[in-house]
Order: sequence, then structure tokens, then C-alpha cells
Amino acid sequence: MISVTGSGLEKEIERRCGEKVRLCFQCGKCSTGCLFSPAMDFLPHQVMKLVQLGVEERLLSSRTVWICASCVTCTARCPNDIDVARVVDTLREMALERGVRPAEKNIPLFHSCFLANIRATGRISEPVLMGAYKLLSGDLTSDVGLAVKMLRKGKIKLVPSLVRGRREIRRIFRESRRKEMARR
Repeated sequence: MISVTGSGLEKEIERRCGEKVRLCFQCGKCSTGCLFSPAMDFLPHQVMKLVQLGVEERLLSSRTVWICASCVTCTARCPNDIDVARVVDTLREMALERGVRPAEKNIPLFHSCFLANIRATGRISEPVLMGAYKLLSGDLTSDVGLAVKMLRKGKIKLVPSLVRGRREIRRIFRESRRKEMARR
């Protein structure tokens, strides 16, 4: 039984990201819209229930917090306006802070490469992103055939385009990092 005041985990999530997980009444709309749910060990509505119940360890070590693409489909579908994706992002941050070993070992590496790519160019450059990821993960050859097909079809640009406001993007990264450090 959930107490009226909520679990410690629920209170921490609300403090950190402002989302009121207690408002989730398990309608499941978030889960039915999730494109990545087949790969998750907990569906989005189950994540919300586990937060309500305070099942912190299982959540922080779940595949779900790493597989979620933060596409916000779940958030858009929520009838109670809960930013479900933000809750999952907060769980991911908590897992990183607490040193929980990710269930999907290369996803944190991919996240780092993704953010470094945005910081450097202002947008995603697939060759730069995948080159960095492949090099750092040590998995250099598994997708070569797919890369060749995408290049032939013109789906990947070899030369990255740059955004004019890269300084502003770097400033956003610095400010975000400063706020993160102040929160700890």
C-alpha cells in the first residue's frame, strides 16, 4: 500500500525534477505510445508505479532508464501532464551519481559521444557520432554493411555541418554543468 505522503524515492524525484509521480493512476497511455517498450524491462507506467512504491535499486539498475530515448511521446500522452520522460531522465542521473552499473553497458558511452558531438558542432553529425562511439566502444566492424548502404543512399553526410551559434550552445552546456554541480 502506498502512503498518502509517498515513498522517499517519489519525494526525491519531485524535489529533483518537479514531477508529481503520485498523480499517475496507471492508465498505461505512456507505455502504449513508447516505441522502445519492446526492449525495456519496465514499461513507462511501471516505472511510475515503482517510483511510487520506492523500488529504487531495481529502477536504477534497470535497462529502461538507459533505453529510453527521451522522445517525450509518453509525456505527450499523459492525461495528468506528468513529464514521464523527465522522471526517467532523473532516474538515469541518479544512477550515474550513485555509480550504479548500467544494465546496457554502452548506452552511457553513446550518451557521452552524442553530447560531445552537439557541444562541438551544434548538431548531430552521424559519421562523427558513430565514429567516436565505435572507436571508444571497440566495436569497429559490426555495422559496416549498414553504414555503406546508408552512404550509398545519401542518408549520411560525410562532412558535418556546423551551427552558427556554437558559442551559445557551449554556454548552455557550461551553465547546465554549473547548475548540476550546485545541485550536488
